[in-house]
Amino acid sequence: PVSGSLYGSRFLTGGVGGSITHQCFYPITPANKYDRKYWCKTAENGACYTIISSADYTSSEYVGRVSLQDTPQNGTFAVTMTGLRSSDSGTYRCGIGPTRGGLYVSLNLTVLAGARVSRPIQLIQGEVRGSVTVLCPSGDTQSGGKRFWCKVGRTSCTLMADSDGYVGRRFLGRIFITPRESSGAFKVLINDLIKEDSGLYRCGIERLSGWDSSQEVALQVTTASALPRRPKFLSGTAGGSLSFQCHYNPKRSYEQKYLCRWEGGSCSLLLDTDGLVHESYKGRIHIGSSDPERGTYTVVMSQLRQEDSGWYWCRAKSGHTEHTSSVKLSIHKEIGSSQDPETTTPVKPTSPSPAASSTATWRSTKGLMYVMGTRSTTVGTATKGTSILPPTATPGTCGTSPGETSHRSSSGESSLLPVLLPALALLICITITVVTLVKIKLQKKTGGERSTTGNLEAATAQAGPSPTKEQAMEETPSLEKVQQCRMDCGKCRWVCSDTGR
Repeated sequence: PVSGSLYGSRFLTGGVGGSITHQCFYPITPANKYDRKYWCKTAENGACYTIISSADYTSSEYVGRVSLQDTPQNGTFAVTMTGLRSSDSGTYRCGIGPTRGGLYVSLNLTVLAGARVSRPIQLIQGEVRGSVTVLCPSGDTQSGGKRFWCKVGRTSCTLMADSDGYVGRRFLGRIFITPRESSGAFKVLINDLIKEDSGLYRCGIERLSGWDSSQEVALQVTTASALPRRPKFLSGTAGGSLSFQCHYNPKRSYEQKYLCRWEGGSCSLLLDTDGLVHESYKGRIHIGSSDPERGTYTVVMSQLRQEDSGWYWCRAKSGHTEHTSSVKLSIHKEIGSSQDPETTTPVKPTSPSPAASSTATWRSTKGLMYVMGTRSTTVGTATKGTSILPPTATPGTCGTSPGETSHRSSSGESSLLPVLLPALALLICITITVVTLVKIKLQKKTGGERSTTGNLEAATAQAGPSPTKEQAMEETPSLEKVQQCRMDCGKCRWVCSDTGR
């Protein structure tokens, strides 16, 4: 079965009596190399009728004026039509496999009298992790428009980079549009190629009236790559040093090998193998070693600064083509450097109680900063261990013990608890007193054994009280005998003692 995708020009223009050549590009795979290639015209009913195919078929209507040439090693086949007629205008397809269900790409052909013939597509091939050089010619040497590189889609060309500094996310750090030469031509350099870079592109110069002398480029990236994997991202520490290798083809001779810094779609020269060093890098950058047999040289950078962070390109020029590769450096602050006095420092929790809040406070020298942590919360800049002491209980009153403290988990609780706790304790004491008086009144009516308070213990010892009597005995103190109501961990318990005994 066929695989991948096809791409080619979406629009063709030809003159009456003239000719056109359409190139159709496909991924170089065994399935695509040997499968059927075809060229068909789409009818009004949607069917596409084959004009010519690689299976030795040619429609009788087009015999003598159409040809198909397949070049499997380049992943392309070209269809040429001559003796063009106005009736040849319409929608066509070039495809692989059966006419229905295979891979294809559609295009529109317009045949006009005296029309200018479209420029043929430039085929550029590269391999994964490699680089390519695209030459973009321009006949207008006076035009001051920006240079561009865009990818051709179904209805438009999506901008990928231009000479004004725009670079699409997909090509960040790995595309460079060179300045224009005296002929008006310029180059587009792309490195670290990936399979998804394959497709149809257009490069040219943008003018107010539109594109000028734009060139269509078919970029094919083969997955079979002999290039080794190498680190693309490196990190260092300010004040320290680092090194990285630049690669080139050892079997080719290069006019110049150099290093440049990539930023905003341009690349500023920093260092070359002839000894040139940029002023701001003197004494901090040099070529450490070179291995011509392997095609590598090492760049060493020392006395690193944080502003050295960014993209760097290794470049080796040979004629009109260049071999390039990129690496991104990240330079961090020196470890152990003095801290900014404005930075925040952690404050230890003031309460290990399980009932404490599960947040921690971080205090800044200029105010309060609350950060989610693991233990209790301290409010504001209050002294650690701050507690609120309720009034000490006196005989016959209710309150908390002098030695007990209540840790607050928030500023809202700190303001409410001193008011609520005494009121709650008083309410509980009143309730206990009322219940006690009711029970005493009931006991007097039934004429029980407890005629006086003084002989309670004696009656209990002689009779061997049952559980019911023990419970009654502990739960029926007189109002005068309630001396203390004590708070413990949020629960109120009362202790009764007999002053007479």
